[in-house]
Amino acid sequence: MEDSKMMTKNKVSAGQKIAFGFGMLANQMFPAALGVFIIVLVQDLGFAAILWGIIQFVPRIFDAITDPIMGFISDNTKSKWGRRRQYVFIGALIMGLAYVAMWQLHKDDGVVYNFIYFLSWSLLFYLGLTIFSVPYVAMGYEISEDFHERTEIMAVAQFIGQWAWVIAPWFWVILYDPAWFPDGADQGVRELSIWVAIPCTIFALIPALFIKSKSTLDRSEFLPISAQHILRSVRGIFASAFEAFKIPQFRQIAGATFLIFNSFNVIAAYTFLIIVHYLFNSDPASAGNWPAMHGSVGALITTFLVIPIITKMSKVLGKKKAFIVSQLISIIGYVLFWFLFVPGKPYLFLIALPFHSFGIGSLFTIMMSMTADVCDLDELQTGKRREGVLGAVYWWMVKLGFGIAALLGGFILSVVGFDAENVTESAVTGMRLFYTFLPIAGVIGAILIMRNYDITEEKAQQIKTQLAERKKN
Repeated sequence: MEDSKMMTKNKVSAGQKIAFGFGMLANQMFPAALGVFIIVLVQDLGFAAILWGIIQFVPRIFDAITDPIMGFISDNTKSKWGRRRQYVFIGALIMGLAYVAMWQLHKDDGVVYNFIYFLSWSLLFYLGLTIFSVPYVAMGYEISEDFHERTEIMAVAQFIGQWAWVIAPWFWVILYDPAWFPDGADQGVRELSIWVAIPCTIFALIPALFIKSKSTLDRSEFLPISAQHILRSVRGIFASAFEAFKIPQFRQIAGATFLIFNSFNVIAAYTFLIIVHYLFNSDPASAGNWPAMHGSVGALITTFLVIPIITKMSKVLGKKKAFIVSQLISIIGYVLFWFLFVPGKPYLFLIALPFHSFGIGSLFTIMMSMTADVCDLDELQTGKRREGVLGAVYWWMVKLGFGIAALLGGFILSVVGFDAENVTESAVTGMRLFYTFLPIAGVIGAILIMRNYDITEEKAQQIKTQLAERKKN
């Protein structure tokens, strides 16, 4: 009866859940669109491959540093609006304005000017993204105190947010359609960035405006927001990382994620280049909808096929075996891409997408579940419940790796000799070789790392039993 009352008290309305979900759509659409637009830097504005890599690398490192600072500020803010809403509001406005500004690029200004201009504005955009996203994600955990209610809230948010990855690939079609932008794709990003930023900024503002919060003016336990304490929090995350990596199972999870996710991200942007330059003989207009089909269909397969299957598979086989099986399936997809990227027959690569989608589509579903099990083990060993520490370190690794992947992606383009003004057969072949074999190497490395992962369902239950017994004593 008491539990029933608590659930009723904490019940969150559908409107609140949807409001939070719109924030997730903004949180994913801005980066998703950026991932499409950024190809214009190489393809149309003459950026050397190494500059393209730096453009993606530097903001990721900056982002990885600013996240813990924003976390400290958000956690310790005393305000009548609560800890989060004002930052979500401010971050949304900064994101929107910086996003439009950074894409106002003109080829006549030259590569050096455009490089400095874009990098400067992108740093401001990523600062806005941090100010928005760190408090926004934390806000989601505060909407309800009920365990099952939180899961439902996140499910609604992920369903709404996933559509960013269905929609964004179609920007490729719009950018390179002369009917839309007769002066080229650089004109396209200047104008399309506005039409992306306006609705996404509105979506990002919705949680700040409509999600309820409580005043924190009376919270005496909060630390003061001073330079001293902020610097201490930055040092603390690295100390926490060192402690987290003392847990062997956590090292396995983080290492496997790093290899799979970032080997994929190294070659992700090559999809457009391979389709345009290999399948359509360097004619973006002729490529039509096919670059968009690759990303959009893959996202739909992940949403409606991969996630349900891998959830069921993990219950039947166990998490480790489900992880290994899903990654082996993804290898089939990468191999098929080598054979099914066929000039004149672009529809063939669709056959590879269901296999390919199992790699990234299943990764975070399983790994985040495994991380929860590691949190139980950590509590048993240390007596502390540290989901925040382990979660922060895990995603710090992902962001750091993403930056390294971006830099490596540009370096590989340089190695294979890619030049948008003179695309050679050897450069395209080099891209295709990396596209197939680099992620396969990442998958194999991850499987080797995870082969001795030992938190089975039985062991997880034993840990929970021991924790329950400890709490009784």
